[in-house]
Amino acid sequence: MSTRSILTISLTLLGVAAVSPVYAQDAAAAGPSDVLVQWSIITAGFALGIAAAFGALGQGKATSSAVEAIARNPSAVNDIRGSLILGLVLIESLVIYVLLISLILFFVNPFTG
Repeated sequence: MSTRSILTISLTLLGVAAVSPVYAQDAAAAGPSDVLVQWSIITAGFALGIAAAFGALGQGKATSSAVEAIARNPSAVNDIRGSLILGLVLIESLVIYVLLISLILFFVNPFTG
């Protein structure tokens, strides 16, 4: 086994071990707490901010690279433009997914029984 696979397996097991006490609660203690709901809203807000920031950085880098590629090879403008638009759509879809998850945490409140 390589060092990378051992590290991946170790981190996966560590993550499972860290989350497993959540599933060991009593039925009476399984109800939502106000603190949990507040932290889920704060976490959703930070996740949306981080996704929007890095999505914008990724789109800027993609556009910069596409403009540079078109400047170097003007005859390939149609291929580059198509790839750029596809890449921008995929980058923006990730931000929209984070927005969807954030809205679910804001309004649906999945922590209620």
